[in-house]
Amino acid sequence: MPPRTQRPDLVIFIAALGLVVLGLVAVFSASYSTGMQRFQDPYYYIKRQLIGAVLALSLLFLLQRVDYRLLRPLALPGLALSFFLLILVLLVGAEAGGSRAWLNLGLIRFQPAEVVKLAMVNFTAAFIAYKKDGMRRFWSGLIPPLLVLAAIFGLIMLQPDFGTAVAIAGTVLIMLFAGGANLGHLAGIGLSGVPVLVALVLSRPYRLRRITSFLNPWEDPLDSGWNIIQSLLAIGSGGLFGLGLGAGRQKFAYLPEQHTDFIFSVIGEELGFVGTAAVVTLFFILAWRGFRTALLAPDLYGSMLAVGLTSMLVFQAMLNIGVATGSLPVTGITLPFVSFGSTSLVVSLSAVGVLLNISKAVGGGRA
Repeated sequence: MPPRTQRPDLVIFIAALGLVVLGLVAVFSASYSTGMQRFQDPYYYIKRQLIGAVLALSLLFLLQRVDYRLLRPLALPGLALSFFLLILVLLVGAEAGGSRAWLNLGLIRFQPAEVVKLAMVNFTAAFIAYKKDGMRRFWSGLIPPLLVLAAIFGLIMLQPDFGTAVAIAGTVLIMLFAGGANLGHLAGIGLSGVPVLVALVLSRPYRLRRITSFLNPWEDPLDSGWNIIQSLLAIGSGGLFGLGLGAGRQKFAYLPEQHTDFIFSVIGEELGFVGTAAVVTLFFILAWRGFRTALLAPDLYGSMLAVGLTSMLVFQAMLNIGVATGSLPVTGITLPFVSFGSTSLVVSLSAVGVLLNISKAVGGGRA
C-alpha cells in the first residue's frame, strides 16, 4: 500500500455526514410526538440518536486509520461470532414489533443482524480473495459462500426479519458477481431460490397480504394497504419544497414507523421533492465513490471489501426507498444513516470508516 500520508476520499465522508445530519433533523421531526406520547419526553428518540451518532463517528475515525488488511484474518472469527449472536438472540432476545431481533445487555441494546452485515461482507471478500480465479468453479467457488449465506438467512428469518435477510443476500450476491462467479451459475441459483421465496411468503399470511397490498393497496386501505397509502400521501402532499420542517401531518398516528422504516416519507412530506432528491443524490455519490474505490483498490481483498460495503449501504437504501414509494412490497428495513437506530448508524458509519481507509490506498483525495 502507498504511504499512510494519502488522504481518504473526502467525498465519501461528506456524503455520509450529510445523510447523518439530514437524518438527525428528520428523526427529531418525525419522533417528537411519539416520544411525548410514549415516554412523556419529546426528545427521547433524538437524544438516543445523538449518542449513537457520536459513538458511530468515533468508530468511523478509528477505522479509517486502521489498515483494512488487518480485518482479513477476522473473517472466520467474525462469522463464528455472527452465528453465535443469531442463535443467542433466538434464545434470549427481546421481542419488538413481532420480531425477536434485539439483545439487551443492560446498558447496551443492539440488533445482532446489523452486525452480521459487516461480518458477511468481510467473510465474502476474504473468500473471494482466497479463491481468486477459482470463483468460476461451481462447487468449490460458488457453493461454500452460498451455504454460509443460506444458514445466516435462515437464522435471521427465524426472528423473523425478512428485510435484513434480503439486504444481506443481495449484498453477497453482488459481491459474488463482482468477484468473478459464473453468471450462468448465479442465474441458476437465483431461479432455484424462487420456490423458496414463494414458500416463505406463503408460510406467513401477513407476508402474502403485503404482496397483494403492494399490487393494489386501495383494495384494503384500512389494513394491509394502510402503510403504502399513508406513505404515498405523505410524499405526494410534500410537492416540490414540502410543507415545512415539523409541519408534516402523516406522522401523527397515520404513518407507521415514521422515524424508522418510513423516515423517507416524512422527508418527502416536510422537505418535498428537494429533500428526497437530496437523499437520493447523496446515496448516488456514495455509490459512485465507493465503487470507484473498489475499482482502484491495490488488492483483490480491498476491492471486494469496498464492493461489499458500498453495496450493503446502497442496496439497503434502495429497498427502503422502494418500499416508501410503493415500488416494492413492505419489508420493514431502515434507511442507512437516516433512520432512527443506533445499531444501524454504528454499522453504517463503521462501513464508511473502512471505505475511507481503502480509499487512502488509491489517492482518495483526488477527484
